[in-house]
Amino acid sequence: MEQAAIELKGVEKKMRQKLIGPINLKLPKGYVIGLIGENGSGKSTLIHMMLKIVHPDRGAISWFGENYPHEIPQPVRRQIGFVSEKSSSEENNLTAEEAAEFRAEWYPEWDQTYFEELLGKFKVPRNIKLKMMSKGERRKYEIAAALAPRPKLLLLDEPSSGLDPFAWKLMIDELRQFMESGEATILLSTHIVDEIKRLADYVVLLHHGKLHGVAEKDSLMDNWKELWVSGSADLAGDLPGIIQVQQEIQGVVRMITTECMRTEQILHDSGISVLKTRSLELDEILSLWLKGHLPAGMQSGKGD
Repeated sequence: MEQAAIELKGVEKKMRQKLIGPINLKLPKGYVIGLIGENGSGKSTLIHMMLKIVHPDRGAISWFGENYPHEIPQPVRRQIGFVSEKSSSEENNLTAEEAAEFRAEWYPEWDQTYFEELLGKFKVPRNIKLKMMSKGERRKYEIAAALAPRPKLLLLDEPSSGLDPFAWKLMIDELRQFMESGEATILLSTHIVDEIKRLADYVVLLHHGKLHGVAEKDSLMDNWKELWVSGSADLAGDLPGIIQVQQEIQGVVRMITTECMRTEQILHDSGISVLKTRSLELDEILSLWLKGHLPAGMQSGKGD
């Protein structure tokens, strides 16, 4: 990975009966990082620590290469956009226009034209208080308001919550366009695998407060495959990354590999026929990863 937008070293936080961490993680500049995990896995707490809404019990966090032991300075904080999983009550009695006017005071780079354009695309209702909007309408306003200052770092905590399928696709398209400048970094926290599949460059897997590793999404999709091969189950012993083997009909063995390209090359060089291949879906990959089958090159317990 390249230079980090945020880096966490040995970060831990005890929340009620749950320990988050230790977390060692770098978010590389200029990429979309998908933070995926079940509800309650610690995703929101991790983001809140990145914003210093919650302070870690141990460890250090740096922003754009700098460490701030107390508070994040305003010039740095203004480079960070945030969409919370839960809407803030502070803006409840404001309209979208009034809330934007207030936010613009804090963000020197606020782009009002861009904000208005996003409100139009998302069909956010005008001249009604935010608390009177539906959950989906409120969420669309919040996404537009987070994008309007054109932040260098955008932290999105379950951003599609409440969105209908049409609005969800619009959000995906807007986030893709936002990334075209190459200057921004997005951390997208979600339990929706399709968001990761469509947007993310890297996948961070969090489960029960523990970091299970970081992997390049395209590498996962290219390398985790199901193969049907002529031969017997004994073949698997000589192949890399084999995590499941099953003898099907006589003379055909089915196997799952985390290193498909190397596996296929070895089989080809050995004159063994690959009858069929199937790329695993991302949710299948994540499920196997959680069971301890690590992506190629990743060591158990390694978090960066």
